Amino acid sequence: MMNNQRLSCADFTFPLLSHEGSLNLIADMGMDGVDIGLFEGRSHLYPSQEFVNVEKSGTALKTKVADRGLVVADVFLQTAPGFIPSAINHPDETQRKKCRAGFRSALEYAVACECGHVTILPGVFFDDVPEAESLALCHEELAWRVERAQEAGLIFAVEAHIGSIAPMPRAAIALVEAVPGLTLTVDYTHFTSRGFPDRDIEPLLQHASHFHARGACEGRLQTSFEHNTIDYERVFQAMKTCEYAGFIGIEYVWIDWEHCNEVDNVSETILLRDFFRKLIKENRDGK
Repeated sequence: MMNNQRLSCADFTFPLLSHEGSLNLIADMGMDGVDIGLFEGRSHLYPSQEFVNVEKSGTALKTKVADRGLVVADVFLQTAPGFIPSAINHPDETQRKKCRAGFRSALEYAVACECGHVTILPGVFFDDVPEAESLALCHEELAWRVERAQEAGLIFAVEAHIGSIAPMPRAAIALVEAVPGLTLTVDYTHFTSRGFPDRDIEPLLQHASHFHARGACEGRLQTSFEHNTIDYERVFQAMKTCEYAGFIGIEYVWIDWEHCNEVDNVSETILLRDFFRKLIKENRDGK
């Protein structure tokens, strides 16, 4: 499996470019795929616009991506600028129904752009709702989404993250154990920045269907390759052990949150790309 490892890059890594410019840059970097961010209010493509005519928009994206020699590696859906209003386990039933409708559209969009993988956020705890109730709603909503994704022939994952219902590695594992068929889009940086060592995060790879990579260290969700403390060579070896078959997505972001606008995304993406390319080549050569 790992002999066919592919690299992708997020289109939202370069928000100051046009979408076409972002795709051109990713293609010029020699990436195999692109991770598409459908983030309402803060990405090139907004769900509210792309979902007006899902088939047309998804097909148009497929063409734009294919014309540049790329494939869509992941469709990452966030239906509101903040992750609390759009939480899938929102206590308001009307809001949950809206989230379900958005997810259905995301699945149709992924099929139209010939992407086999969809990622969302897992939900949050609400101050005025007992934790057990929030978890139960989360499990219910995730199970529903697993079923819809399987019907569409797609792989469905959540990304455990800072501020979510799964802010620690063991909580992320508890989610996939509670919801059969659920997978993870694994991003070490959310845990590394909170002081978790690699060995505590590594078990998540057994449940991974997509992977986000960037530099991070304790206290910094995003940092340069020079200051990164994640042992990505160890990560790569762990991927081999568990026969990880998904993309390695290089996912620097540029937003005014958690100091995520303080590195040179172009240079850092290239440095991490070259690092993984070396590991992939060595693996193919049997070293």
